[in-house]
Amino acid sequence: MGAQAFCDTGRSGVKGVRIEGYRFGEIVIDGKNTSDVMIFPERVTSWWRKKGHAVEIEDLTAAVDTGPEIVIIGTGAYGAVRVSPEVEKFLSSRGVRLIVAPTGEACDQYNRLRAKHRLVAAVHLTC
Repeated sequence: MGAQAFCDTGRSGVKGVRIEGYRFGEIVIDGKNTSDVMIFPERVTSWWRKKGHAVEIEDLTAAVDTGPEIVIIGTGAYGAVRVSPEVEKFLSSRGVRLIVAPTGEACDQYNRLRAKHRLVAAVHLTC
């Protein structure tokens, strides 16, 4: 698993999808390793962005369609992914709060908020 420590971000006792840990290039969700993901309360899907390291409105259509209270975007270990200003305006116009943070912090926030809020997290695992 490399030199970087594997951060256990999970919390027991809460139903739904749980992030068990994250480190550069690797995330464990409910016991499974996966690539860049979109995490819904009841499922996990792959997450691909039209422009790679940029998040545009169309990259979050599936998230918005589920009616979340909050969308969390993990911008990578070093925050390389950029979120367009239009994304925040789009989500805000629909009453959805946006949290943008480096992926380690985004995973922590997801696990902390998931018991009380309807969330979708979209996370990039590397850069």
